[in-house]
Amino acid sequence: MGKIRVAIVGVGNCASSLVQGLKYYKKVDGNSPPTPGLMHNVIGGYSISDIEIVAAFDIDKRKVGSDVAWAIFAEPNCTARFSEVSEMGVEVEKGPVLDGLASTTQKTILIDQKQKVCDVKKVLKKSNAEILVSYLPVGSEEATRFYAGEALAAGCAFINAIPSFIASAEEGRWVKRFEKAGLPVIGDDIKSQVGATILHRVLTRLFMDRGVKVEKTYQLNVGGNTDFLNMTDRSRLKNKKISKTDAVQSQMMMPLPKDDIHIGPSDYVPWLKDKKLCFIRMEGKKFGDVPVKVDVKLDVEDSPNSAGIMVDAIRCAKLALDRNTAGVLISPSAYFMKHPPVQYPDSIARQMVEEFIAGKRER
Repeated sequence: MGKIRVAIVGVGNCASSLVQGLKYYKKVDGNSPPTPGLMHNVIGGYSISDIEIVAAFDIDKRKVGSDVAWAIFAEPNCTARFSEVSEMGVEVEKGPVLDGLASTTQKTILIDQKQKVCDVKKVLKKSNAEILVSYLPVGSEEATRFYAGEALAAGCAFINAIPSFIASAEEGRWVKRFEKAGLPVIGDDIKSQVGATILHRVLTRLFMDRGVKVEKTYQLNVGGNTDFLNMTDRSRLKNKKISKTDAVQSQMMMPLPKDDIHIGPSDYVPWLKDKKLCFIRMEGKKFGDVPVKVDVKLDVEDSPNSAGIMVDAIRCAKLALDRNTAGVLISPSAYFMKHPPVQYPDSIARQMVEEFIAGKRER
């Protein structure tokens, strides 16, 4: 199989974990036993070592102009360093700021006005990128639309890892554009391997399947990375709360009233760095209307959690390109993303992805 040529928007902690993972799992192939940390060793003949970063975009002066191998460890990145990465020969280009900078991160993300903003479409074409992955900060609505447009103009598939709605936009207006261009899109808002949303969904589905009525629930999240600092600007959280809340509500037979469900980022604790703490509480009634309550605490390194999903999303997007499948990839979006165009129980979505990989399902 050939290489999968990937461009990244936002060389932050998530990008750092993804790039480190390409080195960490480079020896894993179809002959390897099931590998801890991976859902699939190989997808459609593609190993993780087939993923190649060919372009990257950021706005922080400490990353722009640097090789991706060095930029992924530059401040303010703070995720776990689990693999050494050799120089890649790919320089981080400066993208437009647009709305990618929150009021709360203006002193953390350092901008050099003398650094020239690149022509994104031109860089994508020159690098022969096939897939553009968006790791923009939460709340980057304008920036997300800009990069989705540049992906279309450059002939790239698009994977939207944040809760700015492209694959799930109203009336499918973005999906229609990708269909017309003959390009696949996966989105929106990436789930983690074992993160707050997937855990909350599984618990909710457990209640439903066992005949327990959910009456109230919350999910509170705290962390110390730039993403959590960005989200202390509450004006950027509208779509994040929609995405996370819909992901859980979709597992219920009847959605809860808005006052009985609270899901969203809660606070920024700098010393936690890339650690994320999640607190979930569920209250319900079981047989005889007798109450049942569940409290769960999840403690994870945040960014590697998403990278474990992204390596599969990238390979599924490549399969779609190989098969000339255009538009939203329903199955990968349902399994990998919090806010896909169509929600399914995760067990069903997983089976759909396996069928998509095997070529038994078009999307």
